[in-house]
Amino acid sequence: MPAASDEFMNPPLAADFAPATVADWRKLVDDVLKGTPFEKLVGKTYDGLRIEPIYTRAKGASAIGGRAAAAPWQIMQRIDHPDPAQANAQALHDLDNGAGGLTLVFAGANGARGFGLPPTAEAVAKVLDGVFLDAGISMELQIGPQSRAVAFQIADYIGSKGISPTTCDIRFGFDPLGACATSGSSTGAWVEIVPAVTDAAKVLADRGFKGPFFVADGRVIHDAGGSEAQELAFVLAAAVAYLRALESAGIALDEARCLIYARLSADADQLLTLAKFRALRLLWARVEQACGLMPKPLLIAAETAWRMLTRRDPYVNMLRATVATFSAGLGGADSVCVLPHTQALGLPDDFARRIARNTQLILLEEASLAKVADSAAGSGGIEALTQQLCQKSWALFQDIEKAGGGFAALEQNLIQRSVAMTRAAREMNVAKRRDVLTGTSEFPNLHEKPADVLDLRPVTPEPCGKAGIIFEALAPMRLAVPFEKLRDRSDDWLKATGARPKIFLATLGAPADFAARVTFARSFFEAGGIEAVDSGLAGNGGNAKDPLAEAFKVSGAQMVCLCSSDQVYAEQAALAVQAFHAAGASHIYLVGQPNELEPALRQAGVFDFIFAGTNALAALNDVWQRLERSWPRR
Repeated sequence: MPAASDEFMNPPLAADFAPATVADWRKLVDDVLKGTPFEKLVGKTYDGLRIEPIYTRAKGASAIGGRAAAAPWQIMQRIDHPDPAQANAQALHDLDNGAGGLTLVFAGANGARGFGLPPTAEAVAKVLDGVFLDAGISMELQIGPQSRAVAFQIADYIGSKGISPTTCDIRFGFDPLGACATSGSSTGAWVEIVPAVTDAAKVLADRGFKGPFFVADGRVIHDAGGSEAQELAFVLAAAVAYLRALESAGIALDEARCLIYARLSADADQLLTLAKFRALRLLWARVEQACGLMPKPLLIAAETAWRMLTRRDPYVNMLRATVATFSAGLGGADSVCVLPHTQALGLPDDFARRIARNTQLILLEEASLAKVADSAAGSGGIEALTQQLCQKSWALFQDIEKAGGGFAALEQNLIQRSVAMTRAAREMNVAKRRDVLTGTSEFPNLHEKPADVLDLRPVTPEPCGKAGIIFEALAPMRLAVPFEKLRDRSDDWLKATGARPKIFLATLGAPADFAARVTFARSFFEAGGIEAVDSGLAGNGGNAKDPLAEAFKVSGAQMVCLCSSDQVYAEQAALAVQAFHAAGASHIYLVGQPNELEPALRQAGVFDFIFAGTNALAALNDVWQRLERSWPRR
């Protein structure tokens, strides 16, 4: 039998086609744009970074060193139940079902979110009962200034059990700079408060614990609405502040850097999260080089973002957490802690905690995400974003250093002003629904069944009086809160009256004319808790016996929103508005930009126009103010 030819074994399938180039793609795109500027396709981040619509492979790119090759990240499970016995039961169950470590969150810590373990020796002993800390289990502490003694309570507990500290993998989580940033105050100057923490780290190290002891926590910035570059710059500033403090305490830089780790928030912006984790390794390597040190991989812990969580349709949070975990894992995170999808509602139950664990287990065991080290290396888009983030973050870090370092920059409100500008821009984009919160600002479900939690989230207490040095606090936020407040008003209205306020969607013309705008209007108003109803009928242009006007009368709605095409509006809208006013409509909206029809439509009785880019939050608040004036709750 003759040998198979090379051509048969490797058929040149693309030989008849010329290689595709960016220029070829650009020509096709320009034909589609028909004169629209190409810049319309270029995305911009809150840091002003460019995201091009297409990239070529990054030539000469190499993998960024982080986790050991093919090593999985640590699956950390949050333990924050205020009852130590319940917390212990959760911890043991988590470790038996896939978690590789525990994140112990103590009351009052940044990120406690209204709950947390009691910071007492008795609670520590109860929570850790039956946990084999010398069997490869990792532990991370989230503590605040009022719970710093927990570190020694854990050390004493380990000693009482005869466990060698050298066998324990504990990240102690001292973060005085982060505590100052979130509280907006300090009991004294930096040189006065930091020695107590460095002394604590030295005592623990002398007892045999290897640390790390200090955390540079980027959640401080992310929770407050900051950008990726602002988060990275703060992490660098905090890490350098701790590095200097440890050196001043007599610890050599080569040893001091091993006593510091970083924590970043991972959110549902896949590309930026992935690039952010990669960028931090490059930025920290530059700091090490400036210190005359050969770079070593920085330990980076990830936590899924608080600000992206929603109370309404919380099951969408599962998807957000999956994307965030995917991105942090591929970005090289050493550990990931997933906030359960009901975290914004209250204390998560067993189901929510299981989903948080399984999110990571599936990505690791079934998707095998950790099998390739830095799988994004060479990707044109990711490499470009990583480099842009490095440049922007380093510039912001230099600004902080010029101000005198992290603490001095907080005293001068330099960091806070920068974050506040980004937060305001982010909140405006949420209000205009440019940044979509699925299930809350878009595609809400007014009839959803509330998710179960062990305990509803307590009301956030008023901040206690500040003492010492005072500056602006970097307060945590959730993007969905303004829309959630509208939904809360709707729930209150339902309880008081037996029905939600309604708006009638008046569908003029044929289904092809109104279908898309009906979907838009329904999502728009129901995001504010206003139930949208329609008859399924098409209007006939405002005839006295128009079935739409009759349907409105029996719908129970107080307001009307016209939905159709611009052509149909020109022909029928004015007469329809008259019919609805005659039928008792208090306020009439129209979907779409009115353009040259606006004067005539307003004269006919259309009060407001809604369209993509409308400040939905302002418009919906206006609806509620009008409703509560006209139909006070019984």
